[in-house]
Amino acid sequence: MSTTSRSMTSREVNGSAMAAFLGAGVGAFAMGAVVLLNEAGIVAAPTVYAPAGGVTGRTALATIAWLTAWGALHNRWKAREIAPGRVGALTLILIALGVLGTFPPVWALL
Repeated sequence: MSTTSRSMTSREVNGSAMAAFLGAGVGAFAMGAVVLLNEAGIVAAPTVYAPAGGVTGRTALATIAWLTAWGALHNRWKAREIAPGRVGALTLILIALGVLGTFPPVWALL
């Protein structure tokens, strides 16, 4: 069977890659959310490494959210074909919101 006929009849499984992309977006959003919640006094992020201060706790919580999202999405999507456009757009939105949440002018709105 030639390469062209095979690519036209078989589907491309990209779920694992899309899970990694969206997991990264969730992790970035989690970082922004944890920073905002910490600055608002709602969540007190623990200090993991004292010389670095509270940022270590905030990044640890965001890392846990990222790994959890990535793992859950991977298990659900690993054998599926996922539309990359929608996942890419959602990932960019989550990253933008996460970055926005880490800026001090945004904290001032609280």
